[in-house]
Amino acid sequence: MTTTETKALYLEDVAAGDRYMSREYPLDARQIKDFAGAFDPQPFHLDEAAAQASFFGALAASGWHTAAITMRLMVESVPFAGGLIGASVELSWPRPVRPGDVLHVESVITNIAPSKSKPDRGLVSLQSETVNQNGEPVQKLTSKLLLFRGTEEAAGSN
Repeated sequence: MTTTETKALYLEDVAAGDRYMSREYPLDARQIKDFAGAFDPQPFHLDEAAAQASFFGALAASGWHTAAITMRLMVESVPFAGGLIGASVELSWPRPVRPGDVLHVESVITNIAPSKSKPDRGLVSLQSETVNQNGEPVQKLTSKLLLFRGTEEAAGSN
């Protein structure tokens, strides 16, 4: 299933292989500099000349900015009931995000592990790629997310 639906999904509603696609998110130099100024004030995120002389060779968004955008887009596109409650993540940034990039997130469920001790929930493994307008991944994220059952029997068994 590929979805952009907004119906809240519970553990019994999802399956390995389900896919989710976010909307597009355009990014400009002002956004990059504003985020960096508040949260990651390194020269290659704040100043074009300093960035040109750096490893990046041009202004680059903070990886944490990319992660924050990814989170926003995932919250909008992965409609898990109760929200996206993280248990663990693996994160990588294979290429920098630049001013003018237009990002979107593609996510797929890779595994579902119902809890053995708490039947009202389980862990869902979700692989997400944040991709630029050229189809190039700029972030790879593997998350284990807590997802609850929606059935009355499971909800009453806490």
